[in-house]
Amino acid sequence: MAKHSQSIEKKILDRIRGYGRGWVFTPRHFVDLASRPALTSALGRQTEAGTIRQLARGLYDYPKLHTTLGHLSPTPEAIAKAMAGRDRVRLLPSGAYAANLLGLSDQVPAKIVFLTDGPTRLVKVGSMTLHLRRTTPRNMAAAGRLSGLVIQAFRHLGPQHITPERIARLRRTLSAQDRLALLKDLALAPAWMHRSLKELAAP
Repeated sequence: MAKHSQSIEKKILDRIRGYGRGWVFTPRHFVDLASRPALTSALGRQTEAGTIRQLARGLYDYPKLHTTLGHLSPTPEAIAKAMAGRDRVRLLPSGAYAANLLGLSDQVPAKIVFLTDGPTRLVKVGSMTLHLRRTTPRNMAAAGRLSGLVIQAFRHLGPQHITPERIARLRRTLSAQDRLALLKDLALAPAWMHRSLKELAAP
């Protein structure tokens, strides 16, 4: 029995290490390896050993290490991806956080907002709080695609702040293929945004 537990634990650790440091995960990522009680025990032992870290109930990470700072906090995107998989919902970065992800704002927002087709709630991980805000199916239609992120960032900035300089910055950082793909979701964006999106997508 002990050998079986060790085998399960090794498979779990191999998978965790395969994803690399910074990966955020839930027991659902290992359901093909063992029963839920066995997974809970194995993850608990690895948490006590300091190999992984429990962020919240049912949420763990394989923390990145810094030579001076020690264990680093996981990124909001990594947390959101794990929660989306666990809860079978979609999440879309919104507000100032969307603009920051695209490099359109250097300010790291104190309030990290994700739109979702799941319930509205707050998720606290250490000193970080994620606001999950339920929204309309139309707003979530481009979730998981670059166009969804760009639309939310532009919505936050507003028409007066979508400057030629910001368009030029995005044109430098996004591939021609990614920019062209924006046109497929043009109908999901507000009318005032169409001109800027077309400028961004132009060859």
